Parts: sequence; C-alpha cells; structure tokens
Amino acid sequence: MKTKVVALTGKDSGEIELPAVFDTPYRPEVIHKVYVNLLSHSYQRQGRYPGAGENVSAESRNTGLGIARLARARGEGFPRAGQAASVAGVRHGRVAHPPESWKNIYKKINHKEKQLGLCSAIAATARKDLVEQRGHKIGDKVKLPIIVSNDIESIAKTKDLKKALADLGLGDDLARAGTTRKAQSGTARRRGRQARSGTSALIVIGNDSKMVALSRSITGVDIKHAKDVSVIDLAPGSKPIRLTVFSQNAVDQLKGLQAPMHKVMELINK
Repeated sequence: MKTKVVALTGKDSGEIELPAVFDTPYRPEVIHKVYVNLLSHSYQRQGRYPGAGENVSAESRNTGLGIARLARARGEGFPRAGQAASVAGVRHGRVAHPPESWKNIYKKINHKEKQLGLCSAIAATARKDLVEQRGHKIGDKVKLPIIVSNDIESIAKTKDLKKALADLGLGDDLARAGTTRKAQSGTARRRGRQARSGTSALIVIGNDSKMVALSRSITGVDIKHAKDVSVIDLAPGSKPIRLTVFSQNAVDQLKGLQAPMHKVMELINK
C-alpha cells in the first residue's frame, strides 16, 4: 500500500510504500494488555517497616473496667497513657494491611504478544476514526498516516518544529493540548505535580537523529526514535490511538518489524 509523503510546508513531495506492519489487524484488547504489563515494569516497590505502630508498651486491661479490651499504653499521668495502641484502627496504631515490598508487581508479557500489540498500535495510527475518537483535533485535509520528509529530522529549534507541525495541519491539536490543564489531587498534588496537561502528537524519527532533544519542548509533543517507540507512547492510558507523525527514515526502519502472524495473514490474503 502506498501513501503520500508530505514536505514541511504541508505540500505533497512524493509517495512511499508502507511496510507490512501497517497491515496488522486492530487488536485493542492486546494493546491494552501490553500497555498494562509494560507499565508495571516502571513501578517502584514499596513497603512499610514491620514494627511501625507497634513499638509501644501496651497491654489489655481485661474486663471489669467498662472499657473496650483493646491494648492500651501503659503508665499514668501523661496524655498517651491509657490510649489504645499497637492495633489497627486506632490513633497512632499500625496499618491493617500495609503494602509489602516483596509483593510481585512485575507483570510478564509474552514476546509475540508484545510484538503483536506494538504492530497493531502502529497500524492503528493510519485510522483517522480512532485518532479522532481519542480526542485529537485534525482537519479534513490531513490524511493518515502522516509521513513527513526527512527534513523534519534536521529541525533544531522549538519554534521551527511548532511551525512545521502547524503547516502539516496539526495546529488545532497543539492548541488543544496547550490549553488542556487538569488539576491533580491527593499525593500527586502534594509532591509538586499540581496539574497535568493534554497529550498531542508523537513524532517518530530515525535512530540517528538528534531531534529527540526537542521532546516535550512543546506541550504534549513527544519525539521518539523508531527503535525506542513503544505501546506506552502510542496509546497513552491504554486508549488507542495517538496522533503520530513518521519521518521517512522511521518508516524505512519499520520495514523489519512484522506481526507474529504475518505469514498467516499472507495466506489469507492469497
């Protein structure tokens, strides 16, 4: 299958043969599973000190005093004396079921299943209905997949990249991501992550390009080498599929990538 190559000015500059990976069937359930399992590889183990909340001299006073038979801090004449301690559900007590550092949180994924999820996510970038369903704003003139000439890899300044994306017809989506700002609550807010912004285009470039240094210089725009692209990049939040821009070099390097069942698909197509 052939598709058009777009110059940085937004005009057509030729055609290119799409690699076989773009013929992979859309498998949202596989994409979701691969995303969840790969995301678990970045989790940090956490636990609690086993003696937390129990390092106190406390014992039950038994019956006959008209009070609950909870363990209470020993002594008298100070505020802590007589308070319930060393049990769950009381002030300064232990946590009932605390997180354990030895819990297995690393979810394994089969190699072929991981490869199928990646190939399916790459192929889904050519479906305009899925891209718009995720919330991206692209005009009627934009044709997917977006293959750009290799001139995009020579961009070294953020203002030049922003102008190039606007000329490609992605200006509305950049504006949407720039104005989308959702307030965080809870632990994230207490740790300085007060809000999160929207997600815009993903730019996939050749493996030897230094343009990756501009990643995140524009709100919501990420830049990845073709060898490093993952389902986590293509389907943030496991919601297919992200607006993606490929350079010609990136498309050439995707020619060696095929879904595990490509031989079966070839027989079916015959």
